[in-house]
Amino acid sequence: MSGCSSLVPVAEPAVPLAGDLPPALSVKAWKHMTFPGKVATRFSDVRQDGRQAVLAQAESSASMLRHPVHIASQDLGRVTFSWKVPALMAQADLALREKSDAPVRLVLAFEGDRSRFSAKDAMLSELSHALTGEPMPYATLMYVWSNTQPVGTVIKSPRTDRIRKLVVASGADKLNQWLDYERTIAADFEMAFGEAPGALVGVGIMTDSDNTRSTTQAWYGPIGFGPLRSSPQVVQK
Repeated sequence: MSGCSSLVPVAEPAVPLAGDLPPALSVKAWKHMTFPGKVATRFSDVRQDGRQAVLAQAESSASMLRHPVHIASQDLGRVTFSWKVPALMAQADLALREKSDAPVRLVLAFEGDRSRFSAKDAMLSELSHALTGEPMPYATLMYVWSNTQPVGTVIKSPRTDRIRKLVVASGADKLNQWLDYERTIAADFEMAFGEAPGALVGVGIMTDSDNTRSTTQAWYGPIGFGPLRSSPQVVQK
C-alpha cells in the first residue's frame, strides 16, 4: 500500500541530481540530535519485512536522526521516503503545543533570508544557537502522520511559524503496513509557506512522545532525492 503525492512518473529522466546528498539512512551514518532537557528517542538499524530500516522507539522522549545536505533552490526535485507505524498515540494533536507528538516525521530544513524573521523567531534562533551551537533553520517542512487532520492539511507549529507540518497520512486505516511516498519538494514548500524555497540544507527523521508522555515506535525506510519527473500524471491516493 502506498501513499502518494499528486504526481507520479511516466518516464524517468536520466539526469543526475545536483548537490550534496546524504548517505543511506542509518544510525551509524547520520547524527543523533538530542534536545536539551528531553529524554532521547532510541534509534537502531534493523531489517523489517525484508527491508533495511531504522527503528525508532520513543518513551516520553524526543530526538532526531539528521544529516546535512545542500541542494540549491533551482535544483530541488522530489523526495522519496517510506515508513511503517504500528499504532497511533491517542492523545497526540500536532496543532496543540502540549500534545504535539507524532510517531513519524520526515524533516526538511531550508536556508533563507533570516532578516525576515519576526522578533520572536529571531529570539528563538538565538536561543537555538546558544543551546545547540546551531541557529534555527530559516524554514522547516515536516511530512507527518496525524491522528485526525486530513491529508493535505498544513499545520503551523505552535512554537514558531517557521516550522510547518504537511499531513501525508491520517487516522488508523493504514497502520502496520509500509507506506511509500514521493513528494515534489518545491511545490510542497510553496503550499506550506506561501513562498519559494531556498536551498535545502538538512534532512532528518523524528519520532517523539514527550508531550503526551506516551510510548510509540515506527520504522523508517530509505530516503532518496531525485530530479523532477519529465511527464507526470495524476493518480489517486
